[in-house]
Amino acid sequence: MIGSGSTKRSAVDALRQELRRGTLVLAVLAVLREEANGTAVRDALADGGVEIEEGALYPMLRRLEDQALLTSEWRVDGSRNKRFYRLSPTGADTYAILLGEWRRQAAGLQALTREDNR
Repeated sequence: MIGSGSTKRSAVDALRQELRRGTLVLAVLAVLREEANGTAVRDALADGGVEIEEGALYPMLRRLEDQALLTSEWRVDGSRNKRFYRLSPTGADTYAILLGEWRRQAAGLQALTREDNR
């Protein structure tokens, strides 16, 4: 048993955060199949029900670029200089692999959590 009260909530919150962390990279890669700046990425994620703080998004974008999964370039958009990101060829391949793996895992979890399996 996880515990009760605030201990249970904090344990569940930690597990929820761990589960979420594992899907954020896939979500960001999905959004960046089309070029977008950081604000547009955050908005697209929010529209899909995946909230992320700017303080977490921008380090993730830099890390994914360091891993050669994204390319970026600075451009003037309106009156501001903005960085636009897009999947690199390696990022597109990685996205396809991760998406396939996520679908396999989701199907397995769906089978395991069906009411008639109890």
